[in-house]
Amino acid sequence: MTIKLHNTLTKKKSEFEPIDKKNVRMYVCGPTVYSRAHIGNARAVVVFDALYRVLVNEYGKEHVTYARNITDVDDKINKAAKERDIPISELTVETTKMFHEDMAALNCLEPNVEPRATEHITEMQDMCHKLINKGNAYEAEGHVLFDITSDPHYGHLSRRSRDEMVAGARVEVAPYKKDPADFVLWKPSSDDEPGWDSPWGKGRPGWHIECSVMSTKYLGETFDIHGGGADLQFPHHENEIAQSCCANPESEYAKYWVHNGFLSVEGEKMSKSLGNFITPHELLVEQNIKGYVIRYALLATQYRKPLDWNEKAVQDAKKSIDKFLSVICKDGQPREASKPTKEFIQALEDDLNTPLAISIMHELAKKNKPKKLRACCELLGLFSEKDFAEYCSNIPATSDDDAAKIEELIELRKTAREEKNWAESDRIRDELVAQGVTLKDNPDGTTSWSK
Repeated sequence: MTIKLHNTLTKKKSEFEPIDKKNVRMYVCGPTVYSRAHIGNARAVVVFDALYRVLVNEYGKEHVTYARNITDVDDKINKAAKERDIPISELTVETTKMFHEDMAALNCLEPNVEPRATEHITEMQDMCHKLINKGNAYEAEGHVLFDITSDPHYGHLSRRSRDEMVAGARVEVAPYKKDPADFVLWKPSSDDEPGWDSPWGKGRPGWHIECSVMSTKYLGETFDIHGGGADLQFPHHENEIAQSCCANPESEYAKYWVHNGFLSVEGEKMSKSLGNFITPHELLVEQNIKGYVIRYALLATQYRKPLDWNEKAVQDAKKSIDKFLSVICKDGQPREASKPTKEFIQALEDDLNTPLAISIMHELAKKNKPKKLRACCELLGLFSEKDFAEYCSNIPATSDDDAAKIEELIELRKTAREEKNWAESDRIRDELVAQGVTLKDNPDGTTSWSK
């Protein structure tokens, strides 16, 4: 089978051809740890977790490296720590822990590598030196700035005009800049801000250079996939490409750029001021929504399309999840997994077409194929072993006598339906429902049941 991905760089879907099939490498921009992740952040993590699982299924776990960074030096972090009157290190450790807990609850696997920005300051200063020496960056009043006019390919990813880039980046107009669109690689720190000694004075790195340094260190100067939310295309990813390719002229940096779409809440952009700012933690703890329900809802829409988080989406996810689990679990025991169907894998390998993959899972549930269904659930990362065990433990075992009586009632209902005695058919169905029996019907009759 062949994986196909929509590459933001080329603006088209194409076959994924790894640089080295025995060393497939993916980098995804991780959290800036100043507050809990919101549901939009979670969508990106879930999407790229699903892509990672697809890569592992195709190439083998030992041949895939997934790196996702932790940004633990940033102005937002400084502000949040000051507002809470706690040390920056305390805030970043606490927030990183919360991020890991929330994403684990959504059944996201840990990346193979999770570098932290503060552990790579020396490498960031080295890249600044390299860019200055190559004529792509310059020092000005304690800053090191990237000169965008030195890169003829600048803007290729986002396809924006220069005016659009200036507006989109919300650039700081400063007298020390050669061009308003030049971006910061290194900036000075005041006494109450985190800072490191450098040839340009005490300072700290700009945001963009952090990802360039960490991705290159762990995945090489050119790697396969760079992922993140659509909001990162510009300026973050555009600037990553510029500084990385100028620092290492022989590199492509990343061959495939994959971006997930935006998330809204009840049709509106998520905003604290609107009161619709939702975190996975709130959904998990305050609303008592299971992690696999949240994950399903995030994957029910194809990853590149906008996703609206609303009550209907959650309720639909709950119904679908219950249907899957009721097929997989019977008499208190989950059915063992076999192998996902070929059609299911093809759907996921076609630019991560999760809606089609989920529809195939519904067909498997309808046809009562528990082993195939469980295998598909596992590949998509919907459930953990703990999830299966917890759900199945709440299903009472059915004795042989009880099972025989249920089968007898189902046969009586079948006869009533054949005779078009709908009242009797409904009565028997209601009796079965009262006993906690769920029937799986199709136009030909009842195909299976569970209790």
